Amino acid sequence: MLVVTDDAHLTHQPAEILSRGRPTPHVEIARRAEELQAAAKAAGHRLSRPTEHGMDPIKLVHDDGYLKFLETAWPRWQALPNPTPYVHPYAQPNRRMTGLPTGVTGQAGYYIATNSAPIAEGTWAAAVASAEIALTAADGLLLENLDEAYALCRPPGHHAFSDLAGGFCYLNNVAIAAEHLGQRWPKRAILDIDVHHGNGTQGIFYERGDVLFVSLHGDPSDYFPFFAGYANETGAGAGKGANLNLPLPQGAGDGPFQEALNTAFEAIRAHGAEALLVSLGFDAFERDPIGCLKVTTAGFGEAARRIADLGLPTLLVQEGGYDCDNLGPNLTSFLAGFEAGRAA
Repeated sequence: MLVVTDDAHLTHQPAEILSRGRPTPHVEIARRAEELQAAAKAAGHRLSRPTEHGMDPIKLVHDDGYLKFLETAWPRWQALPNPTPYVHPYAQPNRRMTGLPTGVTGQAGYYIATNSAPIAEGTWAAAVASAEIALTAADGLLLENLDEAYALCRPPGHHAFSDLAGGFCYLNNVAIAAEHLGQRWPKRAILDIDVHHGNGTQGIFYERGDVLFVSLHGDPSDYFPFFAGYANETGAGAGKGANLNLPLPQGAGDGPFQEALNTAFEAIRAHGAEALLVSLGFDAFERDPIGCLKVTTAGFGEAARRIADLGLPTLLVQEGGYDCDNLGPNLTSFLAGFEAGRAA
């Protein structure tokens, strides 16, 4: 399988986030990508570097003002008196205020939804490189006529809205790739199997009928992202019926996960999807430090086999997964399962 990866993610290495008001060691670390790269290479997959696409494909998804903020936030923040090492939101508009401030302190609150998306010196470069990885992997389907490809993205992207960062995410890689694939396949589906609901991806496509969004995730009533991911969120306007959330109770393992996939597959077939994108998170793993589900390594392999059996051109886009000791085995299981499903 084509695996697109790059070392540019190393420029993004904030040491900590704020969790419940406390500085906490960041779990979205460079080692994640290193473990995944090593596993893909050891399994004999074809590793390739991304090519440059420029900002136009990214601007199809993201707001110009938001992109300008991401690009300039760190140097502007460092110009403040006594700056902190990372850009964090201080005051946020919430539900009753909508004004867009001009200063970087106010804009940090306007454009960053959570304290888990710090902006460091190299964050912008890493986020752009991550989007380029997704676009280049999509090119494998578009230009090389491959049936599948894997975008090894870091930082992840599915919590990023068109104009809002959050949850370790800055640019929505899977949404950018979905727009790119629209050149060839008008009807696409995104299947998100990260343990956290892909609230940013949902928000981007919520009023569109051409892209079906389906998410399996931990019940958000007491789990991040808290404010989205409920079963009654089914889309709006032209997108009514093109959004399906399948929240799972905390502690759910392989059985409920596979059953939810049955429902997801029915929706993907009913949508008439011509191409599939998978937001691939391994934080549903049973030992993930911030997960709430109990999917096993073998469970990931079985899920992949069944996803491959849909028979669609498929782009895998890496999202979460924070048990670094098991990221390699989980990816190996998933890619092997996927290839077995294709060969069947």
